[in-house]
Amino acid sequence: MIKLVIKKEFLNALRDIRLQVFGVVLITLMIVAVFVGKQKQKQIQNERTKAQSKMYDKWLKQGDKHPHSAAHYGQFAFKPKPVLSFLDTGLDDYTGVSVFLEAHKQNEALFSRAQDSSGMTRFGEITVAYIFQILIPLLIIFLTFNVFSKEKEQGTLKLIYAQGLSMKQLFMGKLWANYTIVLFISLPVVLITYLLLSNDSSNFDGNVASKFLLFTVSYAIYFLVFTSICILISAFAKNSKLSLLMLLGLWITSCIIIPKATVNLADNLYATPSQFELKKTIEKKVENGIDGHNPSDTRLASLKKKVLDEYGVKTIDELPVNWGGIAMQAGEDYTDKVYDEEFSKVEAIFNKQNKFTEWIGFINPYLAIKNLSMAFAGTDFYHHVTFTKAAEDYRRSFVKKMNKDMELNHKPGTAYTDYNVGTEMWSSIESFNYDLPKTNEILKNQWKAILSLFIWLISLLLLSNYLPKKISIL
Repeated sequence: MIKLVIKKEFLNALRDIRLQVFGVVLITLMIVAVFVGKQKQKQIQNERTKAQSKMYDKWLKQGDKHPHSAAHYGQFAFKPKPVLSFLDTGLDDYTGVSVFLEAHKQNEALFSRAQDSSGMTRFGEITVAYIFQILIPLLIIFLTFNVFSKEKEQGTLKLIYAQGLSMKQLFMGKLWANYTIVLFISLPVVLITYLLLSNDSSNFDGNVASKFLLFTVSYAIYFLVFTSICILISAFAKNSKLSLLMLLGLWITSCIIIPKATVNLADNLYATPSQFELKKTIEKKVENGIDGHNPSDTRLASLKKKVLDEYGVKTIDELPVNWGGIAMQAGEDYTDKVYDEEFSKVEAIFNKQNKFTEWIGFINPYLAIKNLSMAFAGTDFYHHVTFTKAAEDYRRSFVKKMNKDMELNHKPGTAYTDYNVGTEMWSSIESFNYDLPKTNEILKNQWKAILSLFIWLISLLLLSNYLPKKISIL
């Protein structure tokens, strides 16, 4: 019996002019978004790869100079554009694309798209994720708002019930029929995306394949959750008009109002310091000590005494190593400690904001799928943080090597300009390379969003099994 209901609902939906128009528009939008987005992603990645190579080549050809001068000369780290980022741009437009790496400073990622764009950037761009999150639910609403209420209004629900079809069978038939239609509309873009990815064999590995699979499965669950909610509301609404109003109100609340309100509330609950405040705090702690009682000159004097005692000499000129290299690295270590402390505080605030949003996902599946979507596409906050940390580790590594060379090879007592190194030293520093987090890392980081979706799914399936018995045929 359920199969007959599914067939009947499926055919009725296909004859509906609303589905025909809306479906064609959505499929067209999704296909355009995929092709344009993929081309853009590939172009951006090529540009960043070339820029990384060019900056490294510039590093290799900087000429002979003192190693610490080279540390100030610095390098650039460019954030790679994730292969799946064209499906969901996430935070990529706001987080910056490159970091300048130099001695004594931890610079932030700059040159985000939002910095160079108009206010229209805040509205985002048409991506598969945007269509899946916002427009597909709207399609589901127009498909399902009257699947039950129309039967009541036309009096056919009584006839169906009289023929021995239970309300549960009718409900499940309507649910799976409309869900199948949604999957049918979404399938072309999934297949096209897979073909585009598989043709790019150099970038389509097991890690990307698993992320794409999880991305697709997550949205399939989201569609089922939303379809279930819509049909339940239609089943218990008094009429089609009320059902449509309730569902549109649900869509506006869950997809527009709650996400915006959640972000604003999280920002108010866990306020971040301004860039100016953060910079001043770091400068103050570097100069006066983290606790305010260990100024830089005192630290330097203490280090000097320790080094002299260690080598058993009375003056710097008697040291078998270069004091400047030791002092430079000690300054780096202390500065790194200050930056780590202050940046960890800011990161903790951002993590609290994100966790607040993740918990809200338990009452709004839109936020859960949004977090999962960005995570699998590689465009969420976690991916940005892992990139900046990788860049910082690279910065510390090459600066430490420059200072160590100065310490061991710059003859004590000679002038700063009397010691230079060249290409051999520069080529000993490999070009910056960053690997995106693996799938298992993402799953571990996004467990709340995953749990939220599954709780929504299981709860609605249980309700779909129990509530249809209470549907009135009048």
